[in-house]
Amino acid sequence: MTEITRVPIQPVAKGSLTKLWIGVILAILVGAGLAWAAIPRGLSVDTVVAGTGPTPKIGEVVWVKYKGSLAADGTVFDESRDIPLPVQGLFPEGSPFPLEEGATIPGFFNGLQQMQKGGKYTLFIPAEQAYGASPPQGSPIPANADLKFDIEVVDIMSRATFDRNLQVLQQTMQAQMGQQGQQGPQGQPQAPQAAPQGR
Repeated sequence: MTEITRVPIQPVAKGSLTKLWIGVILAILVGAGLAWAAIPRGLSVDTVVAGTGPTPKIGEVVWVKYKGSLAADGTVFDESRDIPLPVQGLFPEGSPFPLEEGATIPGFFNGLQQMQKGGKYTLFIPAEQAYGASPPQGSPIPANADLKFDIEVVDIMSRATFDRNLQVLQQTMQAQMGQQGQQGPQGQPQAPQAAPQGR
């Protein structure tokens, strides 16, 4: 038969139990803090008004009306403006954004891919997907700023259609410039210049 040797249990010193519990609580708090810090703060696309149809694909051009502001205090740093064009119907209202890597900040690029034509959205972009520590010089955007955009997707256009319409616009503008050059100061056609005659 085996004998079991008994070890006497020492009494816990006064105040040690309190220290032990404080240590346990601190370990839990540190662990929770590390777990919270490890959670990636991601992009957020909130639908205000649902759009219709498919989401845009890489290579397409997305026409949007937008207002960009600082998420911290709501300071507006940019917004779209309609550009009057000499040929109506070629392009929709708003600003064009080619859906290509590097054409805009990563958060805007990724957010646009989750939107539909006719929809209105609030896009939250964390600093690491915006400008990070290096915002554009002279910009009102501070370093490491989270951004918020209110976006309306006006239209989604293929790159081929965009390029074709842009070419038509350029040709129209060149033709108008040529016509203005052939008219006098009050819109009257100028008489052709006589060639100089040699003696």
